[in-house]
Amino acid sequence: MRHFLLTWIVLMTLTATAQAEPLSATDDEILEILTERIDEQKQSVGIVVGIIDANGQRVVAHGRLAKDDPRPVDGNTVFEIGSVTKVFTALLLADMVERGAIRLETPVAQLLPESVAIKAAADGMPITLKHLATHMSGLPRLPDNMVPADDTDPYADYGVAKLYTFLSGHQPTRQPGVQHEYSNLGYGLLGHALALQSGLSYEALVSERIAVPLGMTDTAITSRPEWKGRRATGHDAGLEPTSDWDLGALQGAGALRSTANDLLAFLQAAMGRKSSALTPAFTAVLAERQPLGDGNAEQALGWVISGRGDTQIVWHNGGTGGYRSFVGFRPSTGVGVVVLSNTATEAGVDDIGVHLLDKERPLAPAPVQRVAITLDPATYVAYVGTYRLAPDFDLTVFRDGDRLFAQATGQRRIEIFPEAEHRFFAKSVDAQLTFEVPAGARAASLTLHQDGQDNPAPRVSD
Repeated sequence: MRHFLLTWIVLMTLTATAQAEPLSATDDEILEILTERIDEQKQSVGIVVGIIDANGQRVVAHGRLAKDDPRPVDGNTVFEIGSVTKVFTALLLADMVERGAIRLETPVAQLLPESVAIKAAADGMPITLKHLATHMSGLPRLPDNMVPADDTDPYADYGVAKLYTFLSGHQPTRQPGVQHEYSNLGYGLLGHALALQSGLSYEALVSERIAVPLGMTDTAITSRPEWKGRRATGHDAGLEPTSDWDLGALQGAGALRSTANDLLAFLQAAMGRKSSALTPAFTAVLAERQPLGDGNAEQALGWVISGRGDTQIVWHNGGTGGYRSFVGFRPSTGVGVVVLSNTATEAGVDDIGVHLLDKERPLAPAPVQRVAITLDPATYVAYVGTYRLAPDFDLTVFRDGDRLFAQATGQRRIEIFPEAEHRFFAKSVDAQLTFEVPAGARAASLTLHQDGQDNPAPRVSD
């Protein structure tokens, strides 16, 4: 649930290098990273790190529950984990296959009401559960009838009726199984379909099949009384408190809340260090793989597998409006890492997680501190329009009152702020836009500056 360009690129380019470092960082080394990220860089309010290694498991934390709540975060602090939920959804799928209830090749339409008529691509191939679990369904990142009433909680009003309306009206542009396209819609649909098949709600299904068997007492969607005093408040990139997210009908894509201690229990089982009834399912989710990018990464069921040989890691990240998360492990060293933050900055926690799994992978540099200037909102009309970054991937710039927003295809809108004439920046992601504006005219193009790349985009419509 990240914005603009995919943020997996760095993680997908891990290369095989010699490993001569200790198998995991010391507590002091981890605390130094967290102190710098929170106290110096101001990139989070609170971060919790969980580590599994040859010595067992431990938690290192720094920061507070909220900007205005000085109580410290710890291994029992509850965070939104965003798209890490997808690994749970994939595990539910694998477990139901192991139980004989469904097959990976089962068309998802068979699990939905007969009134939902999913249209097939030209060749007639149906979308299967495996297609959904590997992001090969051909479904877009988000449905085009998702128009949030509240941008701070964008999924909340996207209910089952809207999901079924989209599915019945959507005409696929390509057959499933051909191209990888990360899809929150696809995983939300998968979670919904599995819940229907089981006769349980998605939350109850996670509880019965995963949380209870693994002893995960604080993993759920609905807030619990026992979370009082332990639930972190989410913050935006400006370190201001923000709304929690309700995922509506798409819970399987990112609705879960959890703690570092619970996710360590999950990792113990995923890494094969703890045997359970889910052991066959944990094995199965890694057995199904689709190549990604240049072939140095693979999409398993839920998990992403990056790198080759000794440096290979298995991971997933997550992000909501006020939280960032990372869960991963490195099979060659037996090290597992959980990182949870109660702040939704672009720096996030991915680099911390990867660095703790492989010290050869550097931490992200400190972000440039940008300052917004005041411009006459009337000048924003020069920038409003749609700009093409790539085929089927546009960036639409529009005005809402005295504020300016940018929205990429299939993603939620992001407010942008002026730092110079014709140059704007986002606070929630490390991205900037420079507009090329002929004298007295509207912008002819823009350039998106992100991840060290300059991506030009001509205006294609007003």
